[in-house]
Amino acid sequence: MNEPGGVWVLLPTYNESENITAMLDAVAEVFRESSIDGHVLVIDDGSPDGTGRIAEDWSAEDPRVHVLHRAEKAGIGPAYRDGFRYALDAGAQLVIQMDCDFSHDPRMLPDLVAAADHADVVLGSRYVPGGGTAEWGWTRRTISRSGCRYAKSILHVPVEDLTGGFKCFRRAVLEAIPLDEVTAAGYGFQIEMTYRAILLGFRVVEIPIVFVDRRYGTSKMSGAIVWEAATLVPRLRHRLRRVHTPDPVTA
Repeated sequence: MNEPGGVWVLLPTYNESENITAMLDAVAEVFRESSIDGHVLVIDDGSPDGTGRIAEDWSAEDPRVHVLHRAEKAGIGPAYRDGFRYALDAGAQLVIQMDCDFSHDPRMLPDLVAAADHADVVLGSRYVPGGGTAEWGWTRRTISRSGCRYAKSILHVPVEDLTGGFKCFRRAVLEAIPLDEVTAAGYGFQIEMTYRAILLGFRVVEIPIVFVDRRYGTSKMSGAIVWEAATLVPRLRHRLRRVHTPDPVTA
């Protein structure tokens, strides 16, 4: 069984003042109900709406809440890389990525932790049986699903949801991946991290989640982010295939 004290939840934020208080409260409630003695790291990219300040106020009252301030908005990739380093330095054994806008349900955190008993990377997947998306139109569903199928076909990996951002890494995975070489700044970062883990032979599993639209605030998705992910995939295949292990273990 994983040691619950080694669980860190990473929340990258930019202008999430309408969500951060409710999210920190929700995660704290899940920790209490599931007996997870975990920590939360808010990684704020200089939010002008005061998100970082709100998180600091929480941190002053709750030692389980930590705040990492970054100078400016630079994408989720760099934010998560800095967050990974912070959590590893603090002794994290499991590191969980999730959005701060409630598109990822905090009540699923115990399921990710439990699945990590038998896996190195756990993906909260929209595209396995039991998973899905809520309140999405046909166009958005098509773009998202097609993007995952495109990445899967190019990279030749048995993973259905390569672009999802609700995931859990064992410490050993983050130590094995050269974080300085992970280049993606946008949502291509999710593809790159999972692909690198598979190439290194780590066991990857998917558990079903339902992704919902954010409660408040503005989506960070843009055409540039989609384009970065699309062009990243063939470059990843070309650049990393030389380190491919003969039989990567996936499930």
